[in-house]
Amino acid sequence: MLTETKIELPELKAGFSVRPGSLADIEAATELFNTFSMHYLGHKEIDVDQVKNEWVSPGFDPARDIRLVFAPDGKLVGYIEVWTTSIPPVHPWIWARIHPDYEELGIGTYLNAWAEQRAHKVFEVVPDDLRVAMQSGIDNRIEPAKALLEGYGYNLIRHSFRMRVEFDQPFPEPEWPEGIELKPYKHPEQLEAVYRADMEAFRDHFGFVEEPFEEGFKRYKYFLTENDVFDPSLWFLAMAGDEIAGICICRKHSWEEKDLGWVSILGVRRPWRRQGLGLALLHHAFNAFYQRGKRKVGLGVDAGSLTGATRLYERAGMHVHSQFDLYEKELRPGKELATTELEE
Repeated sequence: MLTETKIELPELKAGFSVRPGSLADIEAATELFNTFSMHYLGHKEIDVDQVKNEWVSPGFDPARDIRLVFAPDGKLVGYIEVWTTSIPPVHPWIWARIHPDYEELGIGTYLNAWAEQRAHKVFEVVPDDLRVAMQSGIDNRIEPAKALLEGYGYNLIRHSFRMRVEFDQPFPEPEWPEGIELKPYKHPEQLEAVYRADMEAFRDHFGFVEEPFEEGFKRYKYFLTENDVFDPSLWFLAMAGDEIAGICICRKHSWEEKDLGWVSILGVRRPWRRQGLGLALLHHAFNAFYQRGKRKVGLGVDAGSLTGATRLYERAGMHVHSQFDLYEKELRPGKELATTELEE
């Protein structure tokens, strides 16, 4: 079995230094992230608590999975993280930020090389016949980051949209398909059932890789419920008798904007699709946010959704607000585990 591939790291310019991350770096890293986002997009993208929430999440280790680059004066100017927590980790996720004042100094090239070196470690646990490709992405308005990825050998493979709807009055009451009843979510008793329904619905989503239950459920619970934007009253279940037909999981607001309600997950299981259930769940969620004083709601969606989700969101009154570009660099050919097309 292949366990290691030698990736040569380029030299950083004189006076610049690199080291692993630690929890003591959270505030400096958050400042870098928001400096980057303010420069290119005009808004902050995350706060300290959200960064900490990720750095202490199951399976992630800042010392192992993060590298920080510092300028000669000690200022944090480069950051990269590599996520290999999925099982199996066939698509390591790479996320990086370079301070806008320190571009074109080779920092991004160095960090990408380190990330590829780190990503090769998954060969130790991924069977030899499986395809491995590291993935990364960026808002399509940020040209320097796109150029860096393309220059490092990444290929653009997909787009996703952030969509929004704005309203100054409630939507008409949803019309539920025959046999469907909206019921309140009970936490934590129904969390496992929601997870299983979510996984079944999203098997038809581009990029989905099925994981062992125990590990997948542990991370699902952590990321959806163990943060300050979790509100179980914003989780909506469409029930067909005792079965979950569809779910709409929302959080209090988006990470970037406190006045923007956010739909984290909308999923309808196959037997109940094409009956208007997704639209009914969305409009119910919009009205719930309206009652809480929100006048705009957003979500993210695969631009080429295999199940036609983009068209559904447009019918619900939403429009494209921004575009995210997904890039990939193949590390080893083989059988692709991720969903790429619908199976009959």
